[in-house]
Amino acid sequence: MERVLVLNGPNLGRLGVREPEIYGSASMADLQESALAWGSALGLTVDVRQTDDESELVGWLHEAVDARAHVVLNPAAFTHYSYAVRDAAAQVTTSGLLLVEVHLSNPAAREAFRSHSVVGAVATGTIAGFGFDSYRLALEALAARLRG
Repeated sequence: MERVLVLNGPNLGRLGVREPEIYGSASMADLQESALAWGSALGLTVDVRQTDDESELVGWLHEAVDARAHVVLNPAAFTHYSYAVRDAAAQVTTSGLLLVEVHLSNPAAREAFRSHSVVGAVATGTIAGFGFDSYRLALEALAARLRG
């Protein structure tokens, strides 16, 4: 089974309590449970992680390269300005692995500063605006691409 790291950036540990009108009422634990089930159904081994620490997220992206794991990445606020995360994400895709950028909300429909992603240009693809289904769709896209 192919391994997929589902990596989440800052403030996503507050899912369920942070702006539920934007991010929904389900928690990070709910997301983890759902992602594990979706991955299993698709024949993927999924590992869900969340951090508020940029350097930890960069380290996990390096780990993905070294472990040959594909990535579903919600960089959260790092999306818009973290060239460190962008460069680590680029290492994933240039090493022949897949990386899907995901967002719960549609950044283009929100504040102007959210409309630009420094990660999107190095991602295999981006899925946004579907809540938790953004993650399900990303895992489905990875599984389909891996099946060829």
